[in-house]
Amino acid sequence: MSKTIIRFGVIGCGLMGKEFASAAARWCHLTQVDFAPSIVAVCDANASATQWFQENVPSVEAAYTDYKELLANPNIDAIYCAVPHNLHAQIYIDIIKAGKHLLGEKPFGIDQEANSLIQQAILESPHVIVRCSSEFPFFPGAQQIATWVEENKFGKIIEVEAGFWHSSDLDPTKLINWKRRTATNGEYGCMGDLGMHVLHLPLRFGWKPQSVRALLSKIVPNRPDGNGVMVPCETWDNAILACEVQTESQQFPMLLSTKRIAPGHANTWFIRITGTAFSAEFTTKNPKQVASLPYTPGGIQAWHVADAPYKSAYATITGGIFEFGFSDSILQMWAAFCDELVHNEAIQQPFYCATPEEAGDSHIIFTAALASYRTGQTIPIDWRN
Repeated sequence: MSKTIIRFGVIGCGLMGKEFASAAARWCHLTQVDFAPSIVAVCDANASATQWFQENVPSVEAAYTDYKELLANPNIDAIYCAVPHNLHAQIYIDIIKAGKHLLGEKPFGIDQEANSLIQQAILESPHVIVRCSSEFPFFPGAQQIATWVEENKFGKIIEVEAGFWHSSDLDPTKLINWKRRTATNGEYGCMGDLGMHVLHLPLRFGWKPQSVRALLSKIVPNRPDGNGVMVPCETWDNAILACEVQTESQQFPMLLSTKRIAPGHANTWFIRITGTAFSAEFTTKNPKQVASLPYTPGGIQAWHVADAPYKSAYATITGGIFEFGFSDSILQMWAAFCDELVHNEAIQQPFYCATPEEAGDSHIIFTAALASYRTGQTIPIDWRN
């Protein structure tokens, strides 16, 4: 099968930039796609960060320390950008104005004002496809739950719980990084860093909170800076948002949690929906399993746990008996983005990447959460405005 090659530039050559390069190298894992990415240029303000790409990614033709030089390269069709939140607005806007398609990291701006500037640039460049990185909903178990929601299996929804428990920062001796500073991460703290992962599916299902009551926690107040000095951690470690959702047909509570400190967990993403006719839960802690509870009046209330076969959005060489993992979800997300670049609305399967509109909605929720914490009140959200 001949493939349309999409020439990518990577801005930000850290952990996630390398994950994209790894996904591109595994493209042969996909069996029925007529497109493929090729990373032709990379950029990082730290010149040494591009060295790994030059040594390990044969397609790389150029390396830059100034992203504007990369954007001026006419041989680049699209950009993956993974930089600290304070850099999102300027760099994302410049990417969009340069006419390059963009898959950017969340939260699409350090705050709501920055996000508004990005949204305006998108409106002014309708020919540019812009999406937000969010890979966990591409796990087969999450896809199964999305199918059940689409099929209206749950009856009257009783409640929804979704979360991402990162837990990389339980160790108080871990060095401080940019995610602990408001100047680079923003006031959202863990919400800005983890929240789009949690909100991707609820927003996709149309479950926009009508109100938010936030409980925000700073658990480790100081961390070493690597030079023998303890410095303050300025951002929120954990956030629990109690929300009320009202759709055209029903109303229910939704609990959203983002945690950088969750003992016993490491990158645990989950969603749980309980309803009067059906309930379901998926968590990456048990990536092969999906729990469900079908119910008819007078019947037994019993949870069923079944292995979820390796059945991904885009077909792969992997057999259904094997386990789906984080690198697989990233490959699937990238396939969805590249599919949309090549086929626009005629993509091979219906689940597309997180949209700028969904990222913008996350800012509305996080901003309301900050207001809730400051006032101690439940903050209403009027989506009409």
